[in-house]
Amino acid sequence: MDDLLQEFIAETRETAEALAGEIVAWEAAPDDSARLDAIFRFVHTVKGSCGFLDLPRLERLAHAAEDALAEVRGGRRAPDRRLVNAVLAIVDRIGEIVDAIDSGCALEDGNEDSLIAALDPATPGVSDVSLGGGSAGPVMVRTPARSVRLSVDLLDRMMSGMSEMVLARNELARRMRAGEGDPATEAALERLSATVAEMRETVTRTRMQKIESLFSALPRLVRDTAASLGKQVVLSVEGSDVELDREMIEVMRDPLVHIIRNSIDHGIEDVATRRKAGKAEAGCLTVAARQAGNQIVVEVTDDGRGIDTDRVIAKLARSGRDEGTLRALPERDRLALIFEPGLTTKDDVSAISGRGVGMDVVRTAIEVIGGRIELDSVSGRGLRIAIHVPLTLSILPTIIVGLGDQRFAVPRGVIEEIVATRGQGVAIDRLGGRMVATVRDRRLPVVPLGALLGFGKDDNEPAMLIIANIGVGAFVIGVDEVLDHEELVIKPAAPAVMTAGVYAGQTLPDSGRPMLLIDCAGVAHVAGLNFRREAEIVAANDQAEIAPVLSLLTFQDLDGVRRALPLAAVDRIESAGPAQVHRTGGRLRLLVDDALVPLATQAPIPERAFAVLRLRDGAVEVAYAIDEASDIVTVPAEIAPPASDGPVAGVVLVAGDPVELIDALWLFANHGEIRGAARQPLCVLDEGDGGWMSTFLAPMLRGAGWRVAARAAGEAPDVVIRLDDDDTPPPPGGTLVRLASDPGRAARTGAIHRYDRERLLAAVGAGREQRR
Repeated sequence: MDDLLQEFIAETRETAEALAGEIVAWEAAPDDSARLDAIFRFVHTVKGSCGFLDLPRLERLAHAAEDALAEVRGGRRAPDRRLVNAVLAIVDRIGEIVDAIDSGCALEDGNEDSLIAALDPATPGVSDVSLGGGSAGPVMVRTPARSVRLSVDLLDRMMSGMSEMVLARNELARRMRAGEGDPATEAALERLSATVAEMRETVTRTRMQKIESLFSALPRLVRDTAASLGKQVVLSVEGSDVELDREMIEVMRDPLVHIIRNSIDHGIEDVATRRKAGKAEAGCLTVAARQAGNQIVVEVTDDGRGIDTDRVIAKLARSGRDEGTLRALPERDRLALIFEPGLTTKDDVSAISGRGVGMDVVRTAIEVIGGRIELDSVSGRGLRIAIHVPLTLSILPTIIVGLGDQRFAVPRGVIEEIVATRGQGVAIDRLGGRMVATVRDRRLPVVPLGALLGFGKDDNEPAMLIIANIGVGAFVIGVDEVLDHEELVIKPAAPAVMTAGVYAGQTLPDSGRPMLLIDCAGVAHVAGLNFRREAEIVAANDQAEIAPVLSLLTFQDLDGVRRALPLAAVDRIESAGPAQVHRTGGRLRLLVDDALVPLATQAPIPERAFAVLRLRDGAVEVAYAIDEASDIVTVPAEIAPPASDGPVAGVVLVAGDPVELIDALWLFANHGEIRGAARQPLCVLDEGDGGWMSTFLAPMLRGAGWRVAARAAGEAPDVVIRLDDDDTPPPPGGTLVRLASDPGRAARTGAIHRYDRERLLAAVGAGREQRR
C-alpha cells in the first residue's frame, strides 16, 4: 500500500501543477471540450484512487468538483468566472492535502465546506474574482510510456560516476598517444570510448526534462497577479518542448515567477493608461524558450512601459550614489542598475512589490547555475529579459584553444569552421573601426579573444580563426592556436567568474589544469557585436571598394563560338530535340511545356539533342538554342562595343579570353511575342454536345496564349477545331483544323489524329498566321 500511495502522491502532484494552467486556458476558451475532458478525468481519477486508498477528504473534494464539471459537460451549466475560481481552489486544496500526506504532517479541515459550497451557483454570499485575461495554448496529451521514478541524489551520483569515467577514458587515450600501443589495445579503447559515449548520452537524458513543467504554472500565475492589480494581460507561451536539466528548472522556478510578477506590476500599464497611449487594453506577455548552442535562452517580453532609467537613477541618487556618474554610464549599464541590491522603483509597498527584495536576488540565483541575464528596453514600448543558462551540467564536446600560455575550451556545437589566418582565401581587414575577416568571399566580424580577456592587444592579428554561429549570426573568434578536441565535464564556475559574461562554466581536463569554457554568445555580447550593423558596415565598404561587375552564363554556341548571356535573364537550362522545333508564321518556335515559345539561334538546328536557354523578362519568354552551357562567371563591367548593331552587345574578357556577349534586349525586341495590349487570338472548339475538346484541348491552348470558346459569339475566330466527320462549313474568317479519333482515318482523310500534340499545335499556329 505504501508504494501505491507514493505513486498516487507523485502522479497527483505532477498533474495538479499542469492542470492549473489548463483550467485558466479553459476559462479563456470555454468551448474547448478537450481541456474540459482533461480536467474532468483528473478529478475523476483522484476520486477513484481516494476511495481505494481510504482518503475521504480528498475523495469528497474531488467528487464535488466532478459533479460540477459533469453539469458543464452535459450542457446543464455554462462555465463562468465563479466556477473556474471554485475549481482552481479545490485543485489547490487537493495539492495541499497531498503535500501534507507526503510529509506526514497533520492538516486542518480549513474551509473545505466553503470550497465545495462555492461550486453551487445557488449558494449566496460567495464573492467573485475579476478576471484580467487569459491565454489558450495547445492541449497537452500525455503519451503512455514505461518509466520509473528516481531520486535526484541518485541521478547526481550517476552523473558524477559518468564524469569520472570520461576523465579516465581521456587520460587513457592521452597515454596511448604518448606511448606505443598495440592494435588490440587501441581497438579495445575504441570500443570503450563508444560505450562511454552512449552511456554518457543515456545518463544525461535521465536528467533532462521538458521546460513545460516550468511553464505549466504560468497561466494561473498571470491570471491571479493581473486580477489582483486590476489589469488585463494576455499570456503567450512558446518553446515548451525545449528540454533542460532538472536542477536548472528547479533553480529557475522562483526567478521566473519574480520576473513575471514584476512585468505585470511594474511594466504593463492599467487599462486607462494603455488606452491613452494608443495600446490595446490587454497587455501582451510572452514567455519563450529556445536552445542556442550549448545554452537554453528563456525570454520574458512585455509590451509595457519599459524601464525608466531616469527614475532608477533618481532612486539610487537618493540613497547616496553619485547621480552624475550614473547618468554617464552606457545604456546597457544603466539598464543593469535594476540589479542593485535593495532597489525598488515602487513608492508604496504591496503584496507583490515595493520591499526592495527583487532583481538582485534573481540575478544571483541565475549566476549560481552559470547563467546570465540580458535586458533590452524601449521606453513606452516594452522590456525583454533574456535568461541564458547552461543546457545541462554534463559532458560537452569542445575544442581546446591557446592564448599565450593560457588554455580555454570552446563548445564544438557552435563552431562552423577553423581556418588559419595565412590560409588560402583568408584575409584580415579593418572596416568601420573593427577587424573583419574575409573567408572565401564571406565577410565576418572578428573578436580577438586575447584582447577581450586582457591577454593581448586589439591590433594584433590572430593566427587562427574560429567561425562561430550563435543563431542570430556568425562571427570569428581570433586565437593564437588550436590544440586539440576533447570531451569535458562542464560545471558552473564561481559567480565572480560568471559575471564577466564570457564564460559558460569550468572544467578539469585530464592534464589536471582547471580550464574555463568560453560562452560564444556572451563573447559577441560583451564585444558589442550588432549583426545587423556589421552587415551594413560590410555592405557599405563593399559598395565603396568593389567596382561594378557582371554575372554571366558562358556557353558554347551552335556555331562553335564561345558566347555569354547576363545570368539575370536566364530562367532555366533545358535539353531539347529537333522534333520540338517548328517553323510557323515565318519564325522558329520551340514546343515546350505545352506551349510554342519563340526560338532564337545563331546557327541551324542540329539533327541531335541540344541545350536551350529559357530567357524571361518577367512577362515575355524567348528560347535560345546552344550546344552546351559552360560556366557561371563574374567579370568587370567593361564591354568592348561591337562593330555594328545586332545580337552581339559587345565583347568581355573571361579569364583573359574574349567572349561575345549576347544582347538580351535585342533578343526580346526581335523574337519576343508581347501579349496583353495586342489582340489574343480566338480558337473555337466546335464539338456540339461533346466534352472531349473542352477537357483535353482547352487547357493546352490557353497555355499557348489562345482564347478558347465553344462558339464565336459575334467575333470572327482565328481557328476552328472540329472532328473530321462534321461537314458543316466553318464560321467566316476561321481556319478549319480537323481532328480524327482514329490514326488510320486521319491518314486517309488528311486530318490530324487528336492525340498528335505536335501536329495539332503546328496546325493551330499556321492557322493563326494565315489569319494575319
